[in-house]
Amino acid sequence: MTPLSRFLSCLLHRPSDRVSVGNAVSIATVDLMAATGCFFPEAHLDAHTMAGLAAAGHELLGYDTIAPVYSVTQESAALGCEVNWGHPEQMPVVRGRLWRCGADIDIPAGFLHHPACAVVLDALRLLRARYPNVALIGKTFGPWTLAYHLFGIEPFLMLTLDDPPQVRDILHRLKDVAVLFASAQFDAGADAVTLGDHATGDLVSGEMYRSFLQPIHTELAERIPGPVILHICGDTADRLAAIAQTGLTCFHFDSKVPARRAREIVKKGTDTFSSSRIAGKGCLSPFSLMGNINNPQTLLRGAPEDVAREVAECLRWGIEIIAPECAVPLTTPTENLRAIAEAVGAEAKA
Repeated sequence: MTPLSRFLSCLLHRPSDRVSVGNAVSIATVDLMAATGCFFPEAHLDAHTMAGLAAAGHELLGYDTIAPVYSVTQESAALGCEVNWGHPEQMPVVRGRLWRCGADIDIPAGFLHHPACAVVLDALRLLRARYPNVALIGKTFGPWTLAYHLFGIEPFLMLTLDDPPQVRDILHRLKDVAVLFASAQFDAGADAVTLGDHATGDLVSGEMYRSFLQPIHTELAERIPGPVILHICGDTADRLAAIAQTGLTCFHFDSKVPARRAREIVKKGTDTFSSSRIAGKGCLSPFSLMGNINNPQTLLRGAPEDVAREVAECLRWGIEIIAPECAVPLTTPTENLRAIAEAVGAEAKA
């Protein structure tokens, strides 16, 4: 199978020659920048540099995917936020806050033509022409993450307690950004798009997810014209069953949720949901899991044999796509990132 056909088969629960290996978020490191000659911050701002660094995921690490978006700030920049684009050892960050209430939200008519968005679309087109048989993964951010950037994390979280209707208004207005940018990325050649929406367990309860975001994510699953991989950091066990019922294609999950636990929750959640559907209305689409190799201990500080042990655990519990749990630390050793694909390959041959 080609990397593209393997990835899509695993993503969509079709027969495959082996489990897929990929990344839904950034695997950029200073070592890969040096190996490709493509460095931050140019890789956030120039399409050829962005594409060159992203291709290392397939060319140097052996992954089935190429994912050319590294930052969480592209849309926020296009909406008007001030961004510090960082340097080779620092990711970009948003400065200050842009808006104070939902009525302030304004999505510019030229949003997709802003350099911060156009660079992603141009990079995808370049990569599609160069790698027709490798899975291209785009990325957009959901309304919860955008609200952190645009309103400030603390002020937005305070609104969830003080003014829930205002929060729902903000999320409703911002959801169109994800639809617009994701749709454009599919048009530019993406095979799937990561939807990052950082309602992490440390900041947001499972009940808050179900109340505020589950309806939004269900709508996004219907409106975005292609496979969507939701990414939320942290311990998401208390909302994973709800996520599995949104109609999204896949969940990219953190090592704080063990592979066995994730599989059990998803199976129970989708079985319950499917059995509750009205006869003749169909059932829930297959839902995949992607992850969850630990970043701070295993990939950053561990050795290839540590990576192999975690890969084996994911394989044991039927995780469809093996991947780092989140954007990897910029000093992660290349040998550890490469060890994910090597371990999956070795298991397939055994």
